[in-house]
Amino acid sequence: MPKRRTRRGGERTPLAGDYDVIVCGASFGGLAVAREMAGAGRVLLLDRYEIGERQTSACAAPTAWLEALGLERSIRQTFDKLVVHTPHSSVRFPLPWTFSTFDYPQLCHLLDDQNDADFETAKVEGRGPGGGETIEIRTDRGTVSAPLVVDALGWRRILGARGYQPPDAPLSRGLEVHPHGASDDLEIWIDRAIVPAGYGWSFPARDEVRIGVGSFDPRFHVKDPTVDLVRQLQRDAVRYQGNWIPHQLRPAVEDDVFFAGDSAGHCLPLTAEGIRTALYFGIALGRELREVVEGRATRETALHRYGAFSDEHEWKFRWMLRAQRAVPRVPPRALALASRAMATRTFTRWAFNHYLEVAPPSFVTVAPGTPEAAQQPALAA
Repeated sequence: MPKRRTRRGGERTPLAGDYDVIVCGASFGGLAVAREMAGAGRVLLLDRYEIGERQTSACAAPTAWLEALGLERSIRQTFDKLVVHTPHSSVRFPLPWTFSTFDYPQLCHLLDDQNDADFETAKVEGRGPGGGETIEIRTDRGTVSAPLVVDALGWRRILGARGYQPPDAPLSRGLEVHPHGASDDLEIWIDRAIVPAGYGWSFPARDEVRIGVGSFDPRFHVKDPTVDLVRQLQRDAVRYQGNWIPHQLRPAVEDDVFFAGDSAGHCLPLTAEGIRTALYFGIALGRELREVVEGRATRETALHRYGAFSDEHEWKFRWMLRAQRAVPRVPPRALALASRAMATRTFTRWAFNHYLEVAPPSFVTVAPGTPEAAQQPALAA
């Protein structure tokens, strides 16, 4: 059971107060920031929903990331192979590291246990007028303020000057269902008969199979393709969930506010993997904010360092976006030939290890708030 409950009805009392840090959004990115702030200052976590209440993805990540963060108990199923289907082939790729599906509420609760922040359920509506050292955050329960504010609310980027409006934005469209059942294979479909530009997936999670379709073109709807894929796999189209998925980096700092996760476009193009990147950039941001709260850096220094850290990854995201745009143009038979050629252990070790290094689990080194963590430097200027 979660340690805090969503406030409802008459329990939604007025919210006010001054904090050292306000983190808006309590999913992967926001919880990672709060984790790094444990024992440092007064931190407020805000989310519209209870922690762990709203799953929005297939919920899978490299196992090493879950282990590094002490989240092993949330793991449902682990895979050392990836099956890739094209119209003319089905190829089994041996992975140099394992990938695990996990239980979203349990992972969120385990990660939440690693912080000592205050948590309140409130809908963040925007920032207050003016600037200065203190930033006001308007919610449906009142206004709170802090000198350090994080937007980890997702692709809408609520605290940014310019929001996204689909479908006229660099967003992919994703939808999946969660039928009960089991499977041993982690599977991907690259097939224009399913979706013109994008892919389908089946991610088993012990007692359910998460089946969905993602479209790189936000104008292309994915409900019918998802239902078709589910029927092809002889499963039931039940328990729907969907979301928009950013596939382009956005500025990680803007008007003295920090952005992490989907609000900063920290979601890898081509694969649409955004969980470990949200954790990765959230941890990096939390370390910078800790430096400020503990008096070792200024807000301006943190804004500069964190913004530069995010920008350093732009070329990796850019190349993956180029691959995302190129794959749908490859003729199906050529795609099948390429898949077979790449399914060697040597190639997959090289390719997947480079992919993991975009946001490596080694970035999680020591527990925040410990003497070892105090000796750990912040991001390079």
